[in-house]
Amino acid sequence: MEIIMIIVLKPSATPEEIQLFTDKLSSDYDVRINRWDGVHSTVLGLIGDTHTVDIEYIDAQDIVESVKRVQEPYKKANRKFHPENTVVKISDSVSIGDGSLHIMAGPCSVESEEQIVEIAKSVKKSGATLLRGGAFKPRTSPYAFQGLKSEGLDLLKIARKETGLPIVTEIMRTEHIDMFENVDIIQVGARNMQNFDLLRELGRTKKPVLLKRGLSATIEEWLMSAEYIMAGGNDNVILCERGIRTYETYTRNTLDVSAIPIVKKLSHLPVVVDPSHASGKSWLVEPLAMAAVAAGADGLIIEVHNDPPHALSDGAQSLTPEQFDAVSKKIFALKNALNVDT
Repeated sequence: MEIIMIIVLKPSATPEEIQLFTDKLSSDYDVRINRWDGVHSTVLGLIGDTHTVDIEYIDAQDIVESVKRVQEPYKKANRKFHPENTVVKISDSVSIGDGSLHIMAGPCSVESEEQIVEIAKSVKKSGATLLRGGAFKPRTSPYAFQGLKSEGLDLLKIARKETGLPIVTEIMRTEHIDMFENVDIIQVGARNMQNFDLLRELGRTKKPVLLKRGLSATIEEWLMSAEYIMAGGNDNVILCERGIRTYETYTRNTLDVSAIPIVKKLSHLPVVVDPSHASGKSWLVEPLAMAAVAAGADGLIIEVHNDPPHALSDGAQSLTPEQFDAVSKKIFALKNALNVDT
């Protein structure tokens, strides 16, 4: 079985010392070496049968800060190999994972040009930096509204042109990837988290991917799905905690707040939280969003509709523009307070 060993070099290590060290490792052991140069240190990943590698010998070298074997099945998404946070650049003004907080807001489903443009202008005024909206809608019932599909994508692009907000929308099939060429963030929904054919194809693009956690997925399974995308060469992955299925029936799902710091410890990828799908109730969006920010989330994705009682999907969990404005103010106030404390 292929095992990876991680060697973190001291910041004082010179390029010449690093080259001599890697040359010796290659000659002494039957391993491949991947190198990652960070701002503060260099990390080497040894790939192959590392059981014959003498850890004590490596640890004794002057340029070595630490060395450890990696047993987790996910490698590229692992913080041990990539100590610094990944920052996913969406536009000139939006980067997720750089310490700032971004809110993706908009309706569950795009219903008309008037609707999506009106909501986009409203959420932008309230501090949202990205526009979310479903063009293709995976629904539990085959009789429920399935989205406007390609027309919905066109309407999202109109709203982006009107407001300047980057757009986030969900893909359902590998055959649709070409249609999403001008989408700023491609969302993979909970039902498709383990659609490995789709993940592989998204790995061949360089497009940012918002990967939602599956309904009953463990954290490791979630990270392994991210690994599928990254193994294809696409490192622009954003994880989204959207609640998991438990025995509790009062809420739509159960928001796993603990997953935020856990994933940040295990992985370098940014984490966004969806309090709307987690609860299924609009009045719970605010407290869950606040909890997510306090726990270290890099962003939120919140459903906003100008007429929730008549929404074609998920009206019960959607905020009105006025409600979103009030919630947004509290969210950014909390974020600012946390920044002062740190």
